[in-house]
Amino acid sequence: MRLITPALLETLLRLLHLCRKELVAVFMDPASRSILIVPPLLQALLFGYAATFDLNQVPYAVVDQSHGPHVRQLLDRLDGGGQFILKARPATPALTEELIGAGEVVLVLHFPPDFESRLAAGQAAPVMLILDGRNSTTAGTAAAQLQAVVTDFNARLGRAAAVQLEARAWFNPNLETRWNILPGLIASISMMQTMMLAALSVAREREQGTFDQLLVTPYTPLQIMVGKCIPSMLIGLLQASLILLICRFWFGIPLQGSLGLLYLGLLCFTLAVVGIGLSISALSTSMQQAMLYTFVLLMPLVLLSGLSTPVRNMPEVLQWATWINPLRFAVDLVRRVYLEGAGLSLVAIDFLPFLVIACLTLPLAAWMFRHRLA
Repeated sequence: MRLITPALLETLLRLLHLCRKELVAVFMDPASRSILIVPPLLQALLFGYAATFDLNQVPYAVVDQSHGPHVRQLLDRLDGGGQFILKARPATPALTEELIGAGEVVLVLHFPPDFESRLAAGQAAPVMLILDGRNSTTAGTAAAQLQAVVTDFNARLGRAAAVQLEARAWFNPNLETRWNILPGLIASISMMQTMMLAALSVAREREQGTFDQLLVTPYTPLQIMVGKCIPSMLIGLLQASLILLICRFWFGIPLQGSLGLLYLGLLCFTLAVVGIGLSISALSTSMQQAMLYTFVLLMPLVLLSGLSTPVRNMPEVLQWATWINPLRFAVDLVRRVYLEGAGLSLVAIDFLPFLVIACLTLPLAAWMFRHRLA
């Protein structure tokens, strides 16, 4: 019994030629080559270095009305850690408003006149902490770092509590922001390019005048759609691989899980994204219209993906809306496999939305493609 019949072989050869045509059309265009390679590199590097919530240099000011040795010891600990940088020493609390208003400092420490006397008497010595609340994330992180320094200072004074908590962070021991952001970019950046390529595939044929030539070939509408689908998926996986290499070897984020499972998830995710892109392509009559539809759709998908803010912190209505967003499950899958080393049993639930979305969008794109041909 022959597994490959002549009819199947002819179909595979047709698809191979059509895929080759699509890849040549993309890579032979200098503008397309730069769009496929340069933006992912720049975005990965910019997100890795600039898009971070880690505070390495916190400018602060001190209002010292006590002038005692304990104040100097505490400030020496702040400055010696390398995270806090003393910018100003205003004489009165009234001058701190101008410093915070101008953005010169993130926080101000105010030591009252009785600070030293309270410590000498064994009493609690409160210190006023004034934060710039315009950026709540930065202010909260700075306050947490300061609290850690003060807790250590109290322990050395012998004022520590009997019970102490020692925290240990799993999957990101140094709590670096880029460890959380960069693995999510493996899915999100590849989705942007993949959806755009799929959305422009048919629209480009119409504008270049080759669409009618494609119709008179022996290809069926289904074969044309498959031929448009495979090159976009290959390019999406190539871009995901590029960002994966940057995460692993440039930023040194260790891969804890299975590389095969990671690529299996990316393959299913890319299939769902291509289905959405081909639906846009079949609906659009021009490249400009396809790009407009894609840009309108990309922003909600990225915002509701959990890339920058956890899905569980969103309103309940938006949490339900994320179930139709393939990027939400792709970000979850990549992070869990890459950082946690999760196996298939733990991330199997993330595959279900990919397959459901692909089973809905690909037949929809084929139906609209045949409908427009008719």
